[in-house]
Amino acid sequence: MADAASQVLLGSGLTVLSQPLMYVKVLVQVGYEPLPPTLGRNIFGRQVYQLPGLFSYAKHIVKVDGRVGLFKGLAPRLCSSAIGTVVHSKVLQLFPPDSSFPLQPGASKKEPVSSLEQVLKETSREMVARSAATLITHPFHVITLRCMVQFIGRETKYSGTLSAFATIYREEGILGFFAGLIPRLLGDILSLWLCNMLAYLINTYALENGVSTMTEMKSYSQAVTGFFASMLTYPFVLVSNLMAVNNCGLAGGLLPYAPTYSSWLDCWSQLHREGNMSRGNSLFFRKVPAGKRYVWEERRFR
Repeated sequence: MADAASQVLLGSGLTVLSQPLMYVKVLVQVGYEPLPPTLGRNIFGRQVYQLPGLFSYAKHIVKVDGRVGLFKGLAPRLCSSAIGTVVHSKVLQLFPPDSSFPLQPGASKKEPVSSLEQVLKETSREMVARSAATLITHPFHVITLRCMVQFIGRETKYSGTLSAFATIYREEGILGFFAGLIPRLLGDILSLWLCNMLAYLINTYALENGVSTMTEMKSYSQAVTGFFASMLTYPFVLVSNLMAVNNCGLAGGLLPYAPTYSSWLDCWSQLHREGNMSRGNSLFFRKVPAGKRYVWEERRFR
């Protein structure tokens, strides 16, 4: 219990600290650009037109809503973080690390599993735990995103967590709480497997044992492969967030910012055609989209 409580407290602290970052990222993901591009220099010193980065974007939000405005959607996100941590921990307890996974009747522990087999079992175990946590907390995730996107149209439709639950159920039914769930689950699962398998391959075949430097490098391989996997699976995150706010009655989920997508696959294909699969992935050194022009009245590129 003490361990679970400490994890919840740590997760809550990290959630509060990262809230402004996520807020800006979500607004960029939906295509909202409140500030016009400015002439700056890239890392090579060349003059290019750049979009405002994280700090300029955050300053604009503070100018409009004050510093408290940077924390819109924090309450449901904290609920999601706390509940997700507890669910994740409880599911892992159901499948101890030394148990055979998946559990099979009559399974015996005759021989120690190979390194690869252990990685497969541990990854499967973690996949189930993460998926369960995502499934349970996704309604809070949807509310968080919609609270943030209200900044675009200055709406107050989702003003509280409980009232937001009532609004979504009244207008969209149960399915409304799970908008964007499929691409989010797929992205989480793919990212987990890519991260763990790449780390296993690097530790097994690229780094030799017995050398202190190599041992230290192995400890960092998981973080490096995790970053690489998150980059590859970012389109799933983008599509999931767009589907969570799409056609929900907010300005950020309607034209001109987003068409009404028939499914997440439709959203994926349209983003791919427009070359927007990585929109919002970087909040620094943001280049003006090629072939696009900034429309001040709409605060977006088209």
